[in-house]
Amino acid sequence: MIEEWINTNIVMFIMIVIIVAIWDGVWKLTAMWRASQRKSKAWYIVLAVFNTIGILPIIYFIITRKKELNQEQGDDEDGTNSI
Repeated sequence: MIEEWINTNIVMFIMIVIIVAIWDGVWKLTAMWRASQRKSKAWYIVLAVFNTIGILPIIYFIITRKKELNQEQGDDEDGTNSI
């Protein structure tokens, strides 16, 4: 009975680790790609070094998205980006 419980939990643990690794990998790679496109060495290095299960890349996307929205609004107010 205990052996069956241990075997079941080991399989579940391995599945959870694989899912979390894929989740982290997707977020990390996309954030690192974006940081490289924006020529942001500091963010690229931080994203490469720290493993945060996708939390740091999500924060990076939120911060950079807000900056992009602010820049777009600033361009529209000046009339430089209007259609």
